[in-house]
Amino acid sequence: MKFNELNISASKSSRRVGRGIAAGRGKTAGRGTKGQKSRTGYKRRYGFEGGQNPLMQRLPKLRGFKSHKTAPENVYTGDIASIKGVVDNFSVAEAGLVSSPYVKVKLIAKGEITSKHDVKLQLASSTAIEAIQKAGGSFTATPQVQRQAKSDSAE
Repeated sequence: MKFNELNISASKSSRRVGRGIAAGRGKTAGRGTKGQKSRTGYKRRYGFEGGQNPLMQRLPKLRGFKSHKTAPENVYTGDIASIKGVVDNFSVAEAGLVSSPYVKVKLIAKGEITSKHDVKLQLASSTAIEAIQKAGGSFTATPQVQRQAKSDSAE
């Protein structure tokens, strides 16, 4: 960078006002005539709307809190009969019983289990576990499946 390439406006000094008519910003110094805004020390309060009820005062207070806990999606024992092999989040999602394999899934006792199933889900009711074990299968509680972070190598 050379001296003649420097940005002039970067070091531009502020205009001095109120220094006489010849200076171009004399007398009222760009403030107009009279009134509160022309006086020294004038500064409106934050959010002040000229006496009108301010927006922040008109809006209701948002009280309480929003719970970010998600309820588990339910799968019924009668529905898992169509799934072959291990019953886990991915096989249940593939069968269309839940919206996504990355949600908490709970097995509820509703319907008959006739075949042996190895169930690996997050939650199950006690009667559903009994029904699985009665049919010769097993239940294992697993943590919720997390989405894989996108790697930089995919670029």
